[in-house]
Amino acid sequence: METPKKAPRGTRKRDVPLTEDGIYAMALQLIDADGVEALTMRKLATALDANPMSLYHHVPNKDALLSGVARTVGAQFRTATREDAAWQDRLRQLAEDFRTLAYRHPELMTYSFGRPEFIQPEDPFWLGLTAVLEDAGVPQQETPRVAAPVCAAVLGVLIAEINGSLHRWSALLPTTPAAGNGERTDTGSDDSRMFHEALEMIITGLESRLTAERAGRDGGEGQ
Repeated sequence: METPKKAPRGTRKRDVPLTEDGIYAMALQLIDADGVEALTMRKLATALDANPMSLYHHVPNKDALLSGVARTVGAQFRTATREDAAWQDRLRQLAEDFRTLAYRHPELMTYSFGRPEFIQPEDPFWLGLTAVLEDAGVPQQETPRVAAPVCAAVLGVLIAEINGSLHRWSALLPTTPAAGNGERTDTGSDDSRMFHEALEMIITGLESRLTAERAGRDGGEGQ
């Protein structure tokens, strides 16, 4: 599967209403073009053709602005998995759709992944993940504890893929006299393939855990 294309750089002024939604929409345009660090309230006001002070009637500061933009993007997440599909296939589709969203707004998502409040209980991705895990056989009371490391693993691989670390790490070799400087010059690595390999490792680990837990419960009931 091909790597999703990143959003094009460059923005232009347009008629955007001075509401929270309009402010978040323009801020997202600026972030897609130049990154989170380059965004300022003054630059955003200029793009909106508004007085900078007027923005503070809607958002108190840049942190609140970024949180609002992240919530807006997170609400865009949708996955079209079949409810009757195997939980493994649903988890694959869930992760793939989240990856597509991440590549749609890579600058914002890379920033947001590092914020602990990025994933909220009502987020579509979290709701979809917990539903998949419950269908896989994870007891409802244990679902958040199991979902947390799965979520962290998927986000971690995505961060490494987007910022280029995954590509670089795939080129590393053990540091031995025979291995030269410990890095290949050309691996022809496929980040998409590595993402899916990591996802299969996550699924395999879940399958193993669920099998062991079922065996433990069956063994306990037979005593």
